[in-house]
Parts: sequence; structure tokens; C-alpha cells
Amino acid sequence: MRLKKVWLNINGVDRIMVCNPEIDTLADVLRRIGLTGTKVGCHAGQCGACTVLLEGKPIRSCVKKIKNVPEYAKIVTIEGIGTPQHLHPLQQAWITYGGVQCGFCTPGFIVSAQGLLDINPAPTREEVRAWFQKHRNLCRCTGYKPLVDAVMAAAEVLRGEKTMDDITFQLGEDGKIYGTHYPKPTALSKVTGLCDFGDDIGMKMPAGTLHLAIVQPKVSHAKILKIDFSGAEAMPGVVKVITAKDVRGTNRATFPQEHPRASCDGKIKPIICDEKIFRYGDVVAVVAATTRDEARAAAEKVVVEWEELPAYMTALESLAQGAQQIHAETSNIFLMNRVVKGEDTRKIIPGAEYVVEGSFHSSREPHLVIEPDTMQAYWDEEGRMTVQCKSQTIHVHKNSIAEGIGLSPEKIRIIENPTGASFGHAMTPGAPALMAVCAMALDAPVTLTMSYSEHQAFSGKRAPSYTNARLACDKEGRIVALEYDMVLEHGAYPEDATKLVDKAVRFIGNPYHVPNINGIVKSALSNHSFGIMYRGFGSPQCYTSSEALMDMMAEKIGMDRFDFRYLNIARPGDLTVNSYPYREYPMQEMMDMMRPFYKEAVAQAKAESTASKKRGVGIVWGGYHVGGLRDKCEIELELNPDGSITHYNSWEAQGQGADIGTLAHTHEALRPLGISPDQIKLVQNDTAITPVTGPAAGSRSHYMAGNATILAAHQLIAAMRKPDGSYRTYDEMVAEGIPTRYKGISDTIDSTVLIDPDTGHGNASPEANYLLMLMEAEVDLETCKPRVLSVKAISDIGKVGNILAVEGQAYGGLSHSIGFALSEDYSDLKRHSTLQGAGIPNILDVPDKMEYIFHETPRARGPHGSSGCAEGYQSVGHMAVINAIYDAIGVRIYELPATPDKIKAALEAKERGEELKPEKYFLGADFYETLDYMENNLVKK
Repeated sequence: MRLKKVWLNINGVDRIMVCNPEIDTLADVLRRIGLTGTKVGCHAGQCGACTVLLEGKPIRSCVKKIKNVPEYAKIVTIEGIGTPQHLHPLQQAWITYGGVQCGFCTPGFIVSAQGLLDINPAPTREEVRAWFQKHRNLCRCTGYKPLVDAVMAAAEVLRGEKTMDDITFQLGEDGKIYGTHYPKPTALSKVTGLCDFGDDIGMKMPAGTLHLAIVQPKVSHAKILKIDFSGAEAMPGVVKVITAKDVRGTNRATFPQEHPRASCDGKIKPIICDEKIFRYGDVVAVVAATTRDEARAAAEKVVVEWEELPAYMTALESLAQGAQQIHAETSNIFLMNRVVKGEDTRKIIPGAEYVVEGSFHSSREPHLVIEPDTMQAYWDEEGRMTVQCKSQTIHVHKNSIAEGIGLSPEKIRIIENPTGASFGHAMTPGAPALMAVCAMALDAPVTLTMSYSEHQAFSGKRAPSYTNARLACDKEGRIVALEYDMVLEHGAYPEDATKLVDKAVRFIGNPYHVPNINGIVKSALSNHSFGIMYRGFGSPQCYTSSEALMDMMAEKIGMDRFDFRYLNIARPGDLTVNSYPYREYPMQEMMDMMRPFYKEAVAQAKAESTASKKRGVGIVWGGYHVGGLRDKCEIELELNPDGSITHYNSWEAQGQGADIGTLAHTHEALRPLGISPDQIKLVQNDTAITPVTGPAAGSRSHYMAGNATILAAHQLIAAMRKPDGSYRTYDEMVAEGIPTRYKGISDTIDSTVLIDPDTGHGNASPEANYLLMLMEAEVDLETCKPRVLSVKAISDIGKVGNILAVEGQAYGGLSHSIGFALSEDYSDLKRHSTLQGAGIPNILDVPDKMEYIFHETPRARGPHGSSGCAEGYQSVGHMAVINAIYDAIGVRIYELPATPDKIKAALEAKERGEELKPEKYFLGADFYETLDYMENNLVKK
């Protein structure tokens, strides 16, 4: 190896370093000398997380070879922009205007913005957006709007038009932070680049830590004949190659399937494949070496011999006549549920005045986080196998990997690293199980950072759906019946299929009054990526069919789409599709608020359409449920000697606001004590020291942790209160023998009802949220490329706990929805292995014109009147896009994503007087035969 000495001027100081000029990138060098504020996500120059200034110009340092950087070149990293004690206006603006969610992309954006303001101190919003597009700065969390807001505010300070105080949040006279724009407490560390994410921690592990590299054969279904790792073991630095034989437990990561109709137990996913490969991305071996480069080089030398088996890459293939079982333990359809409401639709629909029907497909949407999977494992000081990772459900993972790795849960500790977002993919136990297995086999600390293509293949995706559905109305336009047959393709492994089916039966037809329903939801296997939770879990697949049918029916009747929905929304006394009352009935008031905006948008779209660019408007209803059945949540509050309060919880922080949610709830609940926000300390997400708060999923955390916080606060305040109404100090509490730490426990036992597996009746969540969305889109008839122009939405999530956090979820959810509608997919295993290849929206793909209006119906059971919000904001936006496209050009896209080639084909068919739509899907059996089968094979006989 030939090395080179290099001098660089970094953040104003000349520094010397020794590099490998042929291999090292500028990002490698900067991170190696401790400047880990420069993040590396894609390692392909696609995401901009690694942006630094080179001679004043933004460059993507992960693809800039050090040999191409001139000697003494001036480099500016995030650490050179400002410090926690002396923030740059950009950093303060990022904090104040909600620019920080997960924070992984934040340093790259701030550095890029600095490059813009250095040459253009007074940019327009359009120029800011064009700059980030040009320099490939990607954000998956924020929807970009808050980032532009921050740049505009910082520019005003730099021009002397505002002061730093003007762009810094100020507490009101009442000192209240609940319901305000109070910034996230973790934002400071992220805008300064001082927050250590997973790979940063991996770089800073102690001597003796081994680096891992995974072996993923490029085949989707095969019998393993032999694994030859002799060549890998002979490579420099290699310590061991770990295979299934080294796993001490059952080698199965468990995700229990608790549904009575499930035909498998959830224990069929290998941690390391032993006999078969079930999907592209399965791990068959892991190489451990003294450096990352050595491990990765050796992994290339592992030779896997296999016998290829039939690979069913969609549920349509795995359910076709003659398809073989993918898993010996279960048929390819392994779970079914149904909804039966009112009278038999078979008697109603044939005589209905109006009937529309169609077949609809939603794609395998990848989460497309900017930070790939990265984690560490080691034995801790008390002999527990400790895994630090992205886990979105740390206490569940501790239990679900125990049997598979061969340890009792008490001997396992899970810690959530600062996380570069997840959106649900970190619900799988596969990653922490793999790390624990390797650390145990090596009896040494280990660290693993996957490449982006490895992460894409390894991680789960949103389960695709195939739905045949039809809707019937009477002559007045009132809905009389709904039928649907849906298959959720769960890929190679069941994972969370039970929960997904439970969600799916609750959204087709929501939030309308549908008196008569026959519906079936099935879970099916394929040899593609497994289904896993994703924000909006289960609802986007449902709204893909139901919100298309609503527009189709309105057109058939000759009614305005808004008026048709207004006529059919649920009103007090109407029942949900699951035959229970809605938790709230804000629908009519929300539509009354939206009506003038809708009329204005329709008129504007018509007026601004041209011969080459047609504009249209989409209107949709969505929303989600909050929490679940038998849900339970624990938090603890402790009074400290200095009078401060420590809040302990396991509200996993994925960037969605676990920090500000905890702080806001605690501060509001402890208002009688008069403490300030900085007197509240947060200790979160370590199974050894934080209680079981539950998964950060299902829009439950704000609701459940908030109620638990109130209960703990009541106990603490009561214990501190003296007979005269004043409050005891810590020393007085100790002197009187009064405990200083209290646990709050909230549950949903009395507020939820199990979804009946025979009828679909039930009310399995304590609360719900509601979303009415209006979207304007444009289609370029020359390129057939659609573009979203503006969004106005009205949501009801109860009282808003933190405006920045909620708006962040709304904007971010919208950007995902636009991607889901137009570009995102993970079907092509090669083309979709990168961020750009899989269709992540860039800043110019997301409108800058976004407005979310809050219709606040206080929740009687909700903490401080709040509900939960995240899932609802990504439930239905994709169908606002699809409906707007139809309104613009008169063609409906039935199968997502609505790419230009599909739009072009549909327009060409329209010119021929045809409609391009899929044939009715064969979903394993005839719909009515399946209904009869389920009726004759009731669970509760």
C-alpha cells in the first residue's frame, strides 16, 4: 500500500494527514480525523448528506477522491459553520423553523445553504429550491418546505434585516410550551454536526472492535448446497466467517402471528439462512475482520453454491394455479380476514342504480431513509448482550430475538442509536438479531454499516396490494354497498402480517357511511422483499381503491366529486366499516371549511391549463387510527436533588419528535410546580434503564406516553404537595421517607374492542385522526410527466402538542405520498437499489406551496386533548395525486406508481377510444367462493 501525505486547510486551519490517494474520499479523510458531522448516506453522491465546501463551492465529499483535492485546498465542514455557543444564523433558523427531524441530512443542507448565501445573499424561495436540487441535497423527513423557510430567515439576519433573537423561539408570558413552536431539544446537536449517528459510533468504538460485512447471494429463491469461505478466511485481517452453524439459538427471528386464522407462527425467518434463500437480500454469512475494508473485501470471496428454485416475484405469481409453496410450513395465502356489515351485498349490488368497479395495485414502496442500516453489539459491564441500532421497538426486540440467538431476554439489552429516520423499517427484529449472533460467535464487540444497496435488499418494504373492488349507489347518489377482495403481498416472510390485516380491514370505505359491506383481506407470500411497517401502515393500500372508486362513482352519477363525498361522509349515528361508532364526527365541519378552497382550486386549474400542460384537482378523505388493542405504556418521572425532573421512557426517536413530545407532555403535566423546560431532563431508549413505553408506531406514542406522563405527574405532584399547598423539595422528600420516582402506566383495555375474525366488527384503537386533502397537479402532455403544484389540507388530530413536529410529519408524509404516487418502487432488484433509482422525490418534485389547517376536536381520553398524527398524514396523499391527474387529462392510473410511460400509454389508449386498466386480478380463488368458505369455517363456531 502506497500512502500520501496531504495538507488541507480545514475550517480555517492547515492540517496534515496521511491518505491512500487511490481509495480515500474526502469524506473518508474528514471523518477519520473526527469531523463526523459530515455524514455518509448513499456513498454514491446522490443524497448530499456529505456536502462540504471546497474552495467555497458545495461538493459531495463521499465521491470526491482525495487525489483530486488540491494541496492546501480550503474545506469548510459543518463544524466550521458554527458552534453550540456561537450558532450561525442558518443553524439557529434550522432549529427554529423545524428544519431538524431525524437530523441526518441537516449538516449537508446547512453547508450547502452556506455556499448559496455566500454568493447570493438575497435568494428567492425558487432559487433556494433550485440550489438544493442542483447540489442533490435530499431530505426524507421534512418535505423540504421548513428547510427553505430556514434559509430565507437566516438570509435576513445575514443581511442585517433581522437579529438572531428575531429568529429564535421565545417563550410566551405564560411560559407554556404545549401547543407552540417550541424547538426540539435534540436539534442543537444535529445542526452543529455533533450528534453521533450509528456509523459515527462505529468509528469511535474501542480497540478490539471487529468490523462486519454481510454476504447476500444475488438470487431470489434457492436451496443452499454449499458455502465455501476458505478464500475469505485467507484474506488479510479476517478473524472469522459466521454462518448459521454459529447461531446458538433457533436461528429464527420471531414476529408472532397471533391471528386465529394465521397458518404460520411467525418463526420462519432465519437470522442467517441455513437451508434456503427465500428472497434477494437474505444473509447467508457474515465476515468479521479488523477493518471495514478488509471485511468487505473478504465478503466478496465467499462462494455460495445453490440450486435455484422457482421465484414468485409478485403475489399474482405465487397465487397462480400450479404455484409451489414457498415455505413448507404454510400455504402461500397464510392469513385471511373479512368484513361483513349489513345485508348481503350480492343481493344489493345487482339492483343498484349505479355501480362502478376496478382493480387497483399499490407498489412495494421503499422507506428510502438517507442513513442505511448501521449498528453495534457487545457484552456490557453486567454481561448482557447489548445491541445499539435503529430499533423502533426496543423492548419488543429484546424479547423477539431471545429464542433465536439463544439467550434469555434478561441477558439482552437494546439501545437505540441516534437514528437517521426509519418510517417503520426498523420494526423488524432481523437486524439486532444478526448483530447479537455475530458478537456472541466472536466474543468481541462488532460494528456493521451496510452499503445502500445492501440496506435496500436487507430491509423490508411497504407490502404491495392487489384489490378488486366495486361500489354501488342509489339514484340519489348515496352509497348502498361495497365489495372488495384484497391481497397484501407480504414477500418472503410474515413479519407483521397480523397487524397489517387488522389495519387493512378498517380503511376501505373510511370515513364514509357505507351500510352494507362484503370484504376480504388476505396476506400472501412471494419471493420478494418482506412487508414491514411503514408510516400509514395498511391505510395507503386501502385508500388506493376506495378513493379511486369515490371519484369514479361521482363521475358516473354526474355529481361533483366534492358534493358526492359531502353527501356520503359519516355523520353522528353512522357506523364505521367495522360496525362501531366513529370516535368523532368532524367530517362535515371539515368539508365546510374546505369547500371555498375547492371551488377556487377547480376554477384556477381550469383557467391556468394550456394546450400543452393540463391542470387538475384531486380531493380525498383519509386518516388513521391511534394506538391499538391491549396497548400498554409506562414512563417514569424522578425528582432530582437540584429540583429538576428526569423523564425516563422508551419512546423511540426516529426523528418524528419523541424528544419534543416527551418534553412538552412533561412540562404541561408538571405546570403546577412552575418548572422551566430546561429543568426537565430526558433519558430515553435503553432497555436496561428505561421502562416499556412501547413501539414508536401506529401514531400511538404521543397519545400513550402522554397519558402515562400525566398519571406519573399526578403522583409526583401529590407526593410533593404539603398540607399548606406548597411543595416539598428533594431533601424534604428524602427526610420524610417519601419516594422521589413515580411510574405512570396507561392502557387501552377499557377503550378498545377486538376486531372479530369472522365479521370484522370491532373498534381496536382508542382514538383516530382525520385528513381531508385538496391537491392541484399538472401534466405535461409532451413528456407525460406529472407535477404536484400545491396542497391544502385540513386535519383533525385533537389538540396540537407541538406545531413544528406536527407540521413536519404533515410535510414529510406528503413528500412520501407524492413519491408513492409517481415514482417510488422496489420491484426491480438492480435498478431500485439506490435512492434515485428507487424514485425518491427531490426538492423540485415536492411543492413549496403546502398549507395544513388544524380542525381541533379535543379528545376526551387524549393527553391534554391530543390524539396522534403521523400515520394519517401519509394515508391518502398519493390518491390526491392520482385523482388530480385524472381531473387534468381524463385518464386513470390503476397501478402505482403513475410514471410517465404509464400515463403516455393511457393517453394513447384514450385516443383510440379505449381505457387502459388491469384485468380483474386472480387472487387465489373466486371472491364469493372465499366468502362462503369463510362463512362455513368460522373461528368462533
